[in-house]
Amino acid sequence: MSNPYTDITAHGHEQVSTRIIQEYVPGRQVTIAHIIANPDKPLCQRVGLNEAEAIGIMTITPGESAIIAGDLALKAADVEIGFLDRFSGTLVVNGRLASVQMALEAANRGLAEVLGFYPAPITRT
Repeated sequence: MSNPYTDITAHGHEQVSTRIIQEYVPGRQVTIAHIIANPDKPLCQRVGLNEAEAIGIMTITPGESAIIAGDLALKAADVEIGFLDRFSGTLVVNGRLASVQMALEAANRGLAEVLGFYPAPITRT
């Protein structure tokens, strides 16, 4: 009987393959906080935005926390929510570059200070 983790190659030799199992383990963290400055129009359209000077993206676990991050972002800066998904924890905001930067900083800081989240560094392209 063969091992379920063993494959037979084209030459009849056994080859051990690695199986990777990924699990979603909700923590209290911001996994991505990224700003895209001056995005191209085709990228904006793919994201569902008409045009934007900057796009801010956050991924947060647990996912429902994206609602809180969106609230913090809107209260801190003149940005619009382009997308918010409480199931995946995705938040996309757009607006002027300085406003998007301020919104992501406020959401990151608010989640850390109020809810004890582990914040992510804000990166930028």
